[in-house]
Amino acid sequence: MITRSWKRLFLRQMLKINHVLFRYCDNTWSTIGVYVDERSRPYTGDGSVDFKGRPVLKQNTGNWKACPFILGNECCERLAYYGIATNLVTYLTSKLHESNVSAARNVTTWQGTCYLTPLIGAVLADAYWGRYWTIASFSTIYFLGMCTLTLSASVPALKPAECMGSVCPSATPAQYAVFFFGLYLIALGTGGIKPCVSSFGADQFDDTDPKERIKKGSFFNWFYFSINIGALVSSSLIVWIQDNEGWGLGFGIPALFMGLAIISFFLGTPLYRFQKPGGSPITRMCQVVVASFRKRNLDVPVDSSLLFETPDKSSAIEGSRKLAHSDELTCLDKAAIVSDVEIKRGDYSNPWRLCTVTQVEELKILIRMFPIWATGIVFSAVYAQMSTMFVEQGSMMDTSIGSFTIPAASLSTFDVISVIFWVPIYDRIIVPIARKFTGKERGFSELQRMGIGLLISVLCMSAAAIVEIKRLQLARELGLVDKEVAVPMSIFWQIPQYFLLGAAEIFTFIGQLEFFYDQSPDAMRSLCSALSLLTTALGNYLSSFILTVVTYLTTQGGQIGWIADNLNEGHLDYFFWLLAGLSILNFLVYLVCASRYKRKEAS
Repeated sequence: MITRSWKRLFLRQMLKINHVLFRYCDNTWSTIGVYVDERSRPYTGDGSVDFKGRPVLKQNTGNWKACPFILGNECCERLAYYGIATNLVTYLTSKLHESNVSAARNVTTWQGTCYLTPLIGAVLADAYWGRYWTIASFSTIYFLGMCTLTLSASVPALKPAECMGSVCPSATPAQYAVFFFGLYLIALGTGGIKPCVSSFGADQFDDTDPKERIKKGSFFNWFYFSINIGALVSSSLIVWIQDNEGWGLGFGIPALFMGLAIISFFLGTPLYRFQKPGGSPITRMCQVVVASFRKRNLDVPVDSSLLFETPDKSSAIEGSRKLAHSDELTCLDKAAIVSDVEIKRGDYSNPWRLCTVTQVEELKILIRMFPIWATGIVFSAVYAQMSTMFVEQGSMMDTSIGSFTIPAASLSTFDVISVIFWVPIYDRIIVPIARKFTGKERGFSELQRMGIGLLISVLCMSAAAIVEIKRLQLARELGLVDKEVAVPMSIFWQIPQYFLLGAAEIFTFIGQLEFFYDQSPDAMRSLCSALSLLTTALGNYLSSFILTVVTYLTTQGGQIGWIADNLNEGHLDYFFWLLAGLSILNFLVYLVCASRYKRKEAS
């Protein structure tokens, strides 16, 4: 029976080989000229195809020639996003008349949702639509959300009533509904863009080509650079327009740029390289769990070559290369054991009973990534302060330069300037120097890069706490504690904390982009990008949770609390020290996890 079943497998593979050879001969020997031309312009080795599903030639597609359209799309989309996010807390407090705590909670909850919805887009991209069509579809939803938000701030019936002196009437339920409907349409739209754009850009570089692989590392740096160009315009010009020219125009301009983002993306279609969707990664993971449970009583063979794998060079998973077997989590290897029943029947086609080694390794990789992934949550909670507590801290400082008033949210410009400053320095100076010492293509490994960023985030929170200590000290000296007025301390004292946060981003966020793309299985790259973004969502939720707990605990017995509506009466510095302490603890945990991480290996 064993001989008969292996004969069937052999005959099946021979038929496949004959079919491939027939197609090859039919395509290449029709004209000698075409044959020679294809030899001189080789195809990509990572299985990428063109828009019509045909193998692509390196010379005609991808690489840096396709990237301007993707980077232009990301720049405009991020300008639109930050045009809303940067000053959203101000709109909620000044137009919807929410309290500081309520506004901060709404902002972090919305931002968290923006980083949670990528799980939806990632599954659709990896399983069914591919990254290109997922980006295109969700961009349309995003644009509709931007337009809805613009209408809510422009149409008189949808705009909240203005304050009459010290009396600020609440927005009507309908006004709340329209505003938050548009806001959460944007959150849904960004769910199909965020996990796919960086991966789609990286897809333009062939993993099997050493030269293109180095360029891919550089792409992630410039991808983040383009994000921050859009953020720079938003945190300066757009915020100023919102505060001085009106929120209708201030929301309308980002909506226009979102339209430009869609146009830029479609213009590059002929130059793109596409990866085929490989089926639902969630289904494949469930199949491994179910199959290993069914065979829980079987012993894993000492020789891993006895585990089931397709004899083909390519993986059984569409759009994926084979993965080498690893010795960790051997309980999952049971899913790849060929049982006597399967040998007797000669049926190896049911993935709920028998999985390939590559399919098992996909799940192993995700499990190995989990501790590294989890340490990004606290960092994201620190990053969330830039659009909440940093803004509220700045609003209680001197925001004037002569006759000109600087919106507190505009100070995030210095975070963006920090990123724009550090990206070219990192890419052109730090990486070549580090490469000489480490011998690594990209200077630092992804794990080293992320660790440096986590350490810098501690310095950022410490700087914010020191600024707040000085601000409160000045408020006490001038007798302003009981008055909800700005302290005569220049808002530019916040620059160091923004600059440090920008430096931390360069290391941690870009390191995450590289890590979750390079270490993820080929057919799960959108999902793994979404998981990296999920840390931002959970970081925002963690920030909201900490705010809620701190407010509850510090207002017991009629106390003012750390984060009062009048920050002069509170102790925002304690909140920043709390986050600094959590960041130190998180960094120590990260060091342990990173030292134990085992990188994936191709078969």
